[in-house]
Amino acid sequence: MIALDRLDQLDLAAYVRPGDGIIFGQGTGEPLGLTQKLVEQRARYPGAKIFMGSGFSKTFAPEHADHLRFTGIGAIGTLRKLTSAGALDPIPCHISSIEGLLREGIVRSDVVLLLVSPPNAQGQYSFGLVNDVLRTAISRARVVIAEVSEQVPWTHCDQPLLASEITVAVRSDTRPLELPAAPFGELEKRIAAHLQPFIADRSTLQMGIGAVPEAIISMLGDRRELGIHSGMVGDSVVDLIEKGAVTNAHKGLDPGVSISGVLFGTQRLYRFADRNPALRLCPTSYTHHGSTLYKLKRLVSINSALEVDLTGQVNAEAIGAEHIGAVGGQVDFVRAAVQTGGVSIIAFAATGRRGESKVVANLSGPVTTARSDVDLIVTEHGVAQLRGRSLRERVRAMIAIAAPEHRDELMRQARMTWREL
Repeated sequence: MIALDRLDQLDLAAYVRPGDGIIFGQGTGEPLGLTQKLVEQRARYPGAKIFMGSGFSKTFAPEHADHLRFTGIGAIGTLRKLTSAGALDPIPCHISSIEGLLREGIVRSDVVLLLVSPPNAQGQYSFGLVNDVLRTAISRARVVIAEVSEQVPWTHCDQPLLASEITVAVRSDTRPLELPAAPFGELEKRIAAHLQPFIADRSTLQMGIGAVPEAIISMLGDRRELGIHSGMVGDSVVDLIEKGAVTNAHKGLDPGVSISGVLFGTQRLYRFADRNPALRLCPTSYTHHGSTLYKLKRLVSINSALEVDLTGQVNAEAIGAEHIGAVGGQVDFVRAAVQTGGVSIIAFAATGRRGESKVVANLSGPVTTARSDVDLIVTEHGVAQLRGRSLRERVRAMIAIAAPEHRDELMRQARMTWREL
């Protein structure tokens, strides 16, 4: 391992070749010093292709596609700017499938850039805030460059990072990105209130990003003996743990330990996670794969949608040609939830910012979650329990949770297909 004391000592172009596949930690795990250098020196490795998960920094802009090529899972966070400009070409895929794409070389990881903590007394580095597909990416990499920052917490991971796995380690004072919990108001609280009867004590929680999942989590402080097994966790999980609602004693796996792949939060979460054995970061092959999920007990999957049609088809990716979200881990968890004695929840506001209905007769984008997989669909107007229901029953249930001003038109459109409603 080559050790450097300052970022300005690193000539990134000495390690990155034209056409290389590049992977780095997503979201809060982005090594900001290294990615800034990646952009600054991009003319020296034309055609290098970056695979991105979620992004929340301002590092990358459409004009950087003059030399770099961008692909990834979708348009989460600031990556929407890249997709809108046509600079990022999304790959529709489940989170659980990404490690397989890396192992098979379909998504290349010639160069891996990491943001890690300093080593512990045993000389083990920690992945810090993100440990999702990075270990698999490293196994295929020619070069691993680590930005080592004192600002990054040392977190327990499934497997620590060793100096022998790092090509170049450069010291940095980089403060990791912070993602405050999405604010929520009365609308989101109304949605969450409908779910009170469906989330019982001893449930195992998986949650997505957004105001509605945050509102749902906020109402669970009076629950007891909950478990956490999720692709991501934020500050709100710390709230639940400190209220005594989470013990992880009854989820069927990892007793006493909350499991996640990434930490998307603020310094509050990072301080909580630092050297805390009750929180462990694991790769997606563990957090999202069915071989793990189906062993859990009473899994409650909480996710959102851009729109849902009258039969229960969920679109969480795009409106028309405008890419907004991603397939993500929604389907992985939706399918597992009901198999474990739990429930799958798709929760969203019934109308959009312009007053348009998000309960629709026909989706304007792709089907992310099939109608055969859905369970509970929830808006501020109620809950549609779709699992096991016929198509006509689903149509009536979905219209009932649409905004009142849109129900007549939805019924009119539905009767063009189902005359007897």
